[in-house]
Amino acid sequence: MKAAVFRGVDRLLSIEDIPLPQAGEGELVLRVFCCGVCGSDLHSTHPGLFTVKAGTVLGHEFSGEIVESGASGWKVGQRVTALPNNACSTCTSEGHKECKEGLGMICPNNRLTGFSPNRPGALAEYVKVPAGQALHLPDAVGEREGAMIEPLAVGLHAVEAGRVGLGDRVLVIGAGPIGLAVTAFSRQAGATHVVVSEYAQGRRETAARFGATAAIDPRSEPIAEAFFRSTGTPPDVIFECVGAPGLIQQCVDLSKPRGRVVVVGVCPTEDRVLPQRAMAKELSLQFVMGYGKPDWRRVLDLLDAGRVDPAPMVTDTVTLDELPAAFEALRKPTTQIKLLVLPAGRV
Repeated sequence: MKAAVFRGVDRLLSIEDIPLPQAGEGELVLRVFCCGVCGSDLHSTHPGLFTVKAGTVLGHEFSGEIVESGASGWKVGQRVTALPNNACSTCTSEGHKECKEGLGMICPNNRLTGFSPNRPGALAEYVKVPAGQALHLPDAVGEREGAMIEPLAVGLHAVEAGRVGLGDRVLVIGAGPIGLAVTAFSRQAGATHVVVSEYAQGRRETAARFGATAAIDPRSEPIAEAFFRSTGTPPDVIFECVGAPGLIQQCVDLSKPRGRVVVVGVCPTEDRVLPQRAMAKELSLQFVMGYGKPDWRRVLDLLDAGRVDPAPMVTDTVTLDELPAAFEALRKPTTQIKLLVLPAGRV
């Protein structure tokens, strides 16, 4: 089968023929419909703390059709998506391919699909997943929407961690896919104001379609002044959805006393924070990592009910052959928000 393989830093992804996966007991093989490119994919192929090994097939945001089943209750032809979790034999509870401590993504021994050579991802024509991590796609949820459940679940998990509630004033830093998901779910949680700070004009405009009440260009006006002008108060909750050095401290400085800061962006380098400034405000600083299966089920239910529409996030679609150049272009995005890869070709 054809797949996009990481062969080293500063090298384009390599489109190669690799062996077709085989379903073992409790596993499914999917023909991939769509696979999204995540910021974590970019970080993991850049020099830093989290660089994946050569030979890795990336891709952990996907939907597909079962072509081989090694698990009861799952049939060839069913449309599914799947969490990228793979519990190890030590953590796996008897009879289930789940972390016995219920840690899921944050289990130290979890091996995520698409982040190591022995767990190939879905930037390929086919991908193998544990049946215990799979979820059926209802008829009302399309293949592209199915591939968007993963970033939406990150946003939902972050909003719940931030305890967003009725009347809250929320600041979202960054309007990439995660920032847009946080925006949408903050509004659904009852936030009165959700103000998005973003450099790219196209992303600022898209934020309005996800419920943003205002958008800030931080190059043209200080964020604190612009937020206060829109809401009359500093933020109750701030979501850092970029992952650049210095942003955590910026969130601390922007927050109101006893405010809440949720760090969602993945910063691949060391950063510096002045704890005294956070202590002086008695801030709550919450880091989040991914999601749990209940988050995926809730997002799937919201998609099925038409309560959330991720389509405006998708700005680009490419085939596998077109992916290497498009992947590199994402390192310095201009108009792109979410890139979807269609391994079977354009549809």
